[in-house]
Amino acid sequence: MSLKQKTITGLFWTFTEQFVSKGIGFIVQIILARILLPEEFGLIAMIMVFIGIGHSMVDSGMTSSLIRTMNSDQRDYSTVFFINVIVSFLVYGIIFFCAPAIATFYEQPILADLVRVYALIIVIQSFVTVQITRMTKEMNFRIQLIIQIPSIIVGGIVGIVMALYGWGVWALVYMALVRTLISTIQYWFYTGWRPDWVIDREKLWSHFNFGYKLTLSGFINILFTNAYNIVIGKYFSAAQVGYYARADELQKFPVRSLSQALNKVTYPMFSEIQNDNEKLRMVYRKVMQQVMFWITPMLTFGFVAAEPLFRFILTEKWLPAVPYFQIICIVGLLYPIQAYNLNVLKVKGRSDLFLKLSIIKRSITTIGIILAIPYGIFALLYFQVLNSFISYFINSYYTGIFIDYPTMNQLKDILPIILIGVGCGALVHLVGYELMKLEQAHDLVQISAVLILYCVLYFGIHIGSKSLPFTDFKELILHKIYKPA
Repeated sequence: MSLKQKTITGLFWTFTEQFVSKGIGFIVQIILARILLPEEFGLIAMIMVFIGIGHSMVDSGMTSSLIRTMNSDQRDYSTVFFINVIVSFLVYGIIFFCAPAIATFYEQPILADLVRVYALIIVIQSFVTVQITRMTKEMNFRIQLIIQIPSIIVGGIVGIVMALYGWGVWALVYMALVRTLISTIQYWFYTGWRPDWVIDREKLWSHFNFGYKLTLSGFINILFTNAYNIVIGKYFSAAQVGYYARADELQKFPVRSLSQALNKVTYPMFSEIQNDNEKLRMVYRKVMQQVMFWITPMLTFGFVAAEPLFRFILTEKWLPAVPYFQIICIVGLLYPIQAYNLNVLKVKGRSDLFLKLSIIKRSITTIGIILAIPYGIFALLYFQVLNSFISYFINSYYTGIFIDYPTMNQLKDILPIILIGVGCGALVHLVGYELMKLEQAHDLVQISAVLILYCVLYFGIHIGSKSLPFTDFKELILHKIYKPA
C-alpha cells in the first residue's frame, strides 16, 4: 500500500475512532455534568496534572522514538515495554507518598485518597503503550476503534450509575479506572504481540537518548497546560476550577479530537518522508489548512452560541463557565498548528530543540501567570490567549528553518480561512441576535438557527470561491468515498 493510500485509510479510521469514542465520552460527560456538581469536577481537574506528569515520565518519549525508528524490531519493543512497566510502579509509589502533600497544597483533604486511587491508571496503561505504538506506526486505527468503543461505554455506564447512587466525585474516578482496565485487556487480546524477556541496553540508550528530551518537554508542557487548574484551585474555589475545566473540555472536544486524529496519522507519515523537505513542506501545508478549515467554524459557532449551548446541554448551573469558554475558544484556534510545528522538530530528530523551546515558552507562561493572578481569573484567561500567539510564533520560526516554510508563509495560508470563519460568525451574531432577536427564542431554536446560518455562509463562501482547503478536501476525501469500484 502506498503512503497516500495508507494515509487516507489511516485518516478514515482514526477520525472514526476519535469522533466515535470522543463523541460517546462527550455524551457520558454531559450526563454526569447534569448529575454531579461543578466542584466535584473541579477536584478531578486539580489532580490531573499529577496523572499527566506520571504518564509522561512512564513513556519517557521512547514510544515517539519507536515510531520514528525505521526498523524497530522485537528487542526494541520488548525493551521499551519493560522499562515503561518498571517506571510506572516507581511513579505510582512517588504519587502515593506525595498524596497528603497534594491535599495540603489545595486544602482539600479528600484529594489524598482520590489521587492514590486515580493514579492506578498510570500502572495499568503502562502495559499497553507499546501495543498502541505498534498499531499507530502501522496506521492500524480500525482495531483501536474496536477497542475504544466498549471501553468507553462500560466505563461510562459505571460512572453514571455510581453518580446516580450518590458516589459523587468517586464516580468519575472509577469510571476512568474501569475504562482503562477494559481497554488494556482488549489491547492484549487483539494485538497478539507479546514481549520477549529482554532489556537491550544499547537499544534502551538509543531510545532514551532521543526520548528523554521529549519527556522533559512533555513534563513541562503538562505542568503548564494544567497551570491554570493549579492556580485557580489554589487561589480560588473548587467550583471555579470545575467551571474552567468544563469550559476547557468543551473547547477541546472538537479541537483535540480533530488534531489528535490527524496527529496520529501525520506523525508516522511525516516520519516516512522526514528526509524530503519539499514533500514534507507540501504535506504539512495541506494538513494545516485542513485543520484550520474545520476547527475555525466549530470554535466560532461555539463562541456565538455559547450561552444557549451551555444552558441546553449542561443546565443553568454551568452558565458561569460561558465567558471562560468563549475566551478559551480563541486559544483553541492556534493549538493544532502549534502541535504540527513541533512535530516537524520531532521527525527531524531535534528533541533537544523541542526541549529548549518548551523551557522558553513555559518561562514566559510562568511570568505571565504570576503577573495575572492578582487581577483574577479573567486576567489569567486573557493572558492564555496572548500566550498562545507567542507560542505559535516561537514554534513556527523553527519550522521555517527546517523545511523552508517561514511564519509569514504559514500565516498567508491560514489567515484567509480564519478571517472567513470569524467574519461569518460576526455576521451570524448580528443577524441572529441583533436583527432576529434570537435570544428570546428557546435554546434549541437559537442553537439550530445559528448553526444553519453559519454553515450556509461559511461553506457557501468556500464552495463558491473554490478555496484551496475545500478543493483539497474534495479531492482527497470525497473522491476516495465516491470513487467507482
